[in-house]
Amino acid sequence: MNHILLLDDEENILYSLHRLLKNIPCTCDGVTYPLHIEVFHDPFEALQHVKEHALDLVISDYRMPGMDGVTFLRKCREIQPSMARMIISGYADMNGMIGAINEAHIYRFLQKPWGDYELVANVGQCLAHHHLKKENRRLADLARLHELTANQE
Repeated sequence: MNHILLLDDEENILYSLHRLLKNIPCTCDGVTYPLHIEVFHDPFEALQHVKEHALDLVISDYRMPGMDGVTFLRKCREIQPSMARMIISGYADMNGMIGAINEAHIYRFLQKPWGDYELVANVGQCLAHHHLKKENRRLADLARLHELTANQE
């Protein structure tokens, strides 16, 4: 199960995203990624959830009261560095995109309004990339462990 957190201060957007991701399977290269989705309106509550639960992906709105999406995703990265991050925005803000990429290391910057299948495809690709990176880390750890044990013999 892939654990996803959705954050947007606009309820209708948040529930549209939730409904879309629940109804259309997220796939990439023939693999379907089942989702467990948590929704939040408030970035501070969402951040607390990130501190308490392991997540695979966070999708955040860019402009929100109290904390912008780049700041939120940067803080998420500090808490869970391996978690994938995406940002969605109704504003074509080049500086915001650059900030999101450089500061929060996001996987994708998606535009509102989104195309349903484009968004679902991007989530599938993001999860595939996330799992590939996770497997690479696991294999690298195994190789280091094997090397350490071989050197001790």
